[in-house]
This record gives sequence, C-alpha cells and structure tokens, in this order.
Amino acid sequence: MNARKIKTIDITAKEWFDKINGNSYFSAIITINFGMKNSKTVNVPFQYGYGEHYRDMAFQEIKKQLGCFKNHDSYWNAYQSYNIIDRSFKHENCLKREVK
Repeated sequence: MNARKIKTIDITAKEWFDKINGNSYFSAIITINFGMKNSKTVNVPFQYGYGEHYRDMAFQEIKKQLGCFKNHDSYWNAYQSYNIIDRSFKHENCLKREVK
C-alpha cells in the first residue's frame, strides 16, 4: 500500500502484566483506513513491552507488512509527513489469554 493512500491508522492494544516476573506484554490490532473500501488489518503479535512501546512496534509492523514509510524512523514523523490521523488505545490489566 502506498503511504499517500493511508488516511487513518487505528491501533487497539491489550497489555498484560506478569506479576511473578515483573514484565509487561502486549499485542495489537492495526486498522488502516478504518471504514473505507481500501481498509486493511495488520496484527502485532504477543511480545514484551510497556507504555507507548506498542505504538513503535505497530509502526514497525506496518513498515514490514505494507512496505511503506521506509524513509521514516518514527511513527510520529511519518504520520506528520503524510497527514495521517492516528488513533491509539491500550487496554491495560488484561488477562494473558486475552492478549495472546
């Protein structure tokens, strides 16, 4: 997909905190061009990370699967350059089975 055709990027992440080892893990679903004919869904697999790290990893997954934004090293710069609407939300305190 061409980066110029991307109008919106919606990221919904779920986070689980492993109390025994003290680590946070997340997974996410990315919807590109939500509600449009050319919408596409990309999954970010279960992995270690906390805070806003899910947004960085979502951007890396978009770059890998769609082959766009190759000249950008951060999601913020890419979204600003192409005037993309970014909507991100993270559900915290999820169960491990909800995140996997």
